[in-house]
Amino acid sequence: MISLREMAPLKSLEREFAIIDSNFQQFCASHGLFSVGDFLIQDLCVLVALAEQHPTSERLKEGITQVLSIIDSQHQPWFNGMDLLEDAQQNKHILSTGCERIDMFLQGGLREGHVTELVGPSSSYKTQVCLQVASNVAKMGGVVFLDTGNSFSPKRIAQFLISDPAGKESDRKIIQKVLASIVCFSVFDIFTLLDVLHQLKSNLKYQTCGQVRLLIVDSISSLITPVLGGSGSHGHALMISAGSFLKRLAHEHNLAVLVTNHMVGGEGGVLKPALGESWKSIPHVRLQLSREHGSNLCSMCILTHPYMGSGKAVKFSIS
Repeated sequence: MISLREMAPLKSLEREFAIIDSNFQQFCASHGLFSVGDFLIQDLCVLVALAEQHPTSERLKEGITQVLSIIDSQHQPWFNGMDLLEDAQQNKHILSTGCERIDMFLQGGLREGHVTELVGPSSSYKTQVCLQVASNVAKMGGVVFLDTGNSFSPKRIAQFLISDPAGKESDRKIIQKVLASIVCFSVFDIFTLLDVLHQLKSNLKYQTCGQVRLLIVDSISSLITPVLGGSGSHGHALMISAGSFLKRLAHEHNLAVLVTNHMVGGEGGVLKPALGESWKSIPHVRLQLSREHGSNLCSMCILTHPYMGSGKAVKFSIS
């Protein structure tokens, strides 16, 4: 259902949101955008590209971000405890990762309705875990893989599935089925991410993309880090908008969402997850990965989990 605010003319929001000023309204009007609702059918990548051609491009992009935040704020439903419990029991399942030790550690695997974050330094096998999970979930449902750094590898997916190096006919059929169940998008900036997520939401609503069980973003930090910093707040608003969108998709469409995040230097040179304290509240589950140098032996440690204590760890290997 479309709210009154989504139908509101942009001009009516100027008093409440200074960034939606006459200059921003004039820019929008020149491209056929007169209300908040008009943004729902707009190609965000094209709009941002048009904004970048203006002398006030940064302010225009900040205005676009503000309108997206208004749209997002209208779709955050309220639930009581019984509603959430019933929904969890009836609609939210646990998806096996395909790695027995990880499944045992996480009490079954990844939970639908949750955003799970894998955080770790470079070469800690974050992408390998994503590919392992994608190869396993795609046996029983659809997977959407948002690739931000050319990390998706059909060949690696096939390696996870092959039981006989000689290549049985049954293996080839399984590989074909699994790869056909994985839809991969190349996403190289935050605006494209938001655009793809809006498209995915529409497809899921009208069931035009099959039964998607898993959404992977590898990596979320590579999209968000470039827009953070500086004197403006639009980067932070974009980050929160993207994170909130992922959480709503997970809850409303019973998806397991898996994102990766890199690490940065903190106080005393100690590594910590990127994206700061505001992002910290987005994932339901945060798992830190590390890998022993020169081997495929990895360690997974719980940073945040709604049902398990932090600090617990497990070792596993990915062949």
